[in-house]
Amino acid sequence: MASNADEPVKTICPYCGVGCGIRVREGEERGDMNFMPWGDAPVNEGSVCIKGGAATQVVDHEDRLTDPLIKEDGEFREATWDEALSRVVDEMESIREEHGPDGMGFFGSSKTFNEENYLIQKLARRYGTNQVDNCTRMCHASTVWALRTSLGMGAMTNSMADLEDSADVLWIQGANPGEQHPIANSQYFRQAVLEGATVIQVDPHANKTTESFDIEGTDRHMHLQLEPGTDIPLLNVVLKTILERHEAEPGAGWIDEEFVDDRTKGFDHLTETLEDFDKQAAAEECGVPLEDIELAAEKYARANDAAIFTGMGMSQHTCGVDNVQNEINLALITGNLGKPGAGVNPLRGQNNVQGTCDVGAMPNVLPGYQLVDDDEARESVEEVWGFEIPAEPGLTNVEISHAIGDTVHGLYVMGENPIMSEPDGNRTERRFREDLGFLVVQDIFMTETAELADVVLPATTWAERGGTVTNTDRRVQRMRGVHKVHENTRHDLDILCEVGTRLFDEGFDFDGPEDVFEELREVCPIMHGMTYDALGEEGIHWPCYEEGDEGDSYLYEESFETEDGLGRIEGVVHQEPKETPDEEYPLVLTTARLEEHYNTGTMSRRSPTLSRQEPENFVDVHPNDAERYGIEDGDEVVLRSRRGEITVRADVTEDIKEGVVWTTPHFASASANRLTNDVLDERAKIPEYKAAAAEIEVDIEPADGGASADD
Repeated sequence: MASNADEPVKTICPYCGVGCGIRVREGEERGDMNFMPWGDAPVNEGSVCIKGGAATQVVDHEDRLTDPLIKEDGEFREATWDEALSRVVDEMESIREEHGPDGMGFFGSSKTFNEENYLIQKLARRYGTNQVDNCTRMCHASTVWALRTSLGMGAMTNSMADLEDSADVLWIQGANPGEQHPIANSQYFRQAVLEGATVIQVDPHANKTTESFDIEGTDRHMHLQLEPGTDIPLLNVVLKTILERHEAEPGAGWIDEEFVDDRTKGFDHLTETLEDFDKQAAAEECGVPLEDIELAAEKYARANDAAIFTGMGMSQHTCGVDNVQNEINLALITGNLGKPGAGVNPLRGQNNVQGTCDVGAMPNVLPGYQLVDDDEARESVEEVWGFEIPAEPGLTNVEISHAIGDTVHGLYVMGENPIMSEPDGNRTERRFREDLGFLVVQDIFMTETAELADVVLPATTWAERGGTVTNTDRRVQRMRGVHKVHENTRHDLDILCEVGTRLFDEGFDFDGPEDVFEELREVCPIMHGMTYDALGEEGIHWPCYEEGDEGDSYLYEESFETEDGLGRIEGVVHQEPKETPDEEYPLVLTTARLEEHYNTGTMSRRSPTLSRQEPENFVDVHPNDAERYGIEDGDEVVLRSRRGEITVRADVTEDIKEGVVWTTPHFASASANRLTNDVLDERAKIPEYKAAAAEIEVDIEPADGGASADD
């Protein structure tokens, strides 16, 4: 921790998963935090996006929580820490006694550090439940599932740095790095294009990524603007094209036969799945010319090194696992894994969403993705922890919300805002408000979820404490803090240690984040070789199994981390979204994030710079749809689904396809998640945020800001 206002500390931007290094210094007035560039930061070399440059603006915001709060008779009052923590512990003990340990749920947070998420999942398991989860369930749970099952590890296979130097083709599907990962887009992807790489972008929406690759003097960008929910048929057209060309030109490099024979299984299943597949019909369903998809297939298959980047446009579907599996199929049959400039690479949306999963804050895995129902893995962790871990996986966060009032009666929420982040937000809010017996929220602001809490615990911000985070390409880096702004706030780690000690007497007595990290690396094989000293300023990519290892910038050079060492190919077939347009709701609603904002907007909406750029929500409407519904650019409109309605500004634009409307989740009562569908992928349990039936009309009378359609 820095103690001199003249000495800036080197830390990591708290927003997206790129992991950009920045410097922070305390200003002349206590509480002021000044941003400074970190010129030789390993990921970004001093560059920052608009969010990174504005990151310090919320540290001493007037809305900061400064004292513990307890709700009595529907109103909050200030309390001492002893009083607030006693209430938390008493309620947790009461719930366990009356309903058993599965009567509680625990939410970790991608806005907090590895050490803190390690502690909350350990706390849950010491309490006796595996019902601990985090926001990856909302963004990349299906990606993690598919990658772990078919390749062995649920993370980017390659680092961003080797892609810039090696990739000939960048296949970007369901991701918008120009808006959601700006430094990765400008410093790695765009630079690769300037040096000769081709970008194939697959997305229903033209966006800042589209604009960033329309570079004068180059013709190395394709945008396949498909209908939402048709990623599987589009990729099946690509795969079928490659199979056909390989059959017509064996040995011409369409398929890497040696790689397929030696390092994969399931190729026959893929060919059988696609045997009677109609490419023309599929292309028409996607809304993309067949010849364009075939050209994209040729560019990818004939490249020396081709890298796939995948995002929430692929994962946030009830067929999300199959979507990502088809990307894996494409990489495996062409041999684009286990080498630089290749792979399947999920772009993670939050500062520590990768690390939160790595350290076990999920209901089915322990630290290092060891399955909780694996006896050997569980026993190895129990030996360090000194208590038994339940063998059955717990509920996911959306399932926990669904079970409120039935089997779930209490929630411990650290740094998350499920009222805004979960789908069908109106119903989620009613469950929290009416059916939840006890809610404790640990956060820096009075979020929409904290408003419903029984106890609110005021935490410190990212700039005030230290720990580690893991960025999108598996680089574990240290964050460092300066002095606390508000004296009566506490670090998340210290709060969890106190709760754990009060509940269990032992196992939570740690002397700061490095002490926690030492236990974490003992039970987490992929981080076993890391120490704070070794991380230094550069960080280390996991896996790092032994001290002295430098980590792996790309995975699977010799074999996959599966039981038999082989990568799994599996043919998949198209599944429509669970809700499709009809006469009552004739449009397809899809959602995405903005460059200027971040998830539920807890921090970004309080930043003057970011709010000035985008102060309110809006919906993109195609000109033909606008004419059909009598909408002019800039009109206030009511956007509805079967779950509720929001009032937003209409942006009439050809960036979106006809019949599709596009909006964001960042803005409280006008959040898209008041409209999204809470149906889940059967395996990964991720909600279908990317496709729902909707209607739109000009706002004749002001709406009430999101009343449920079934109220």
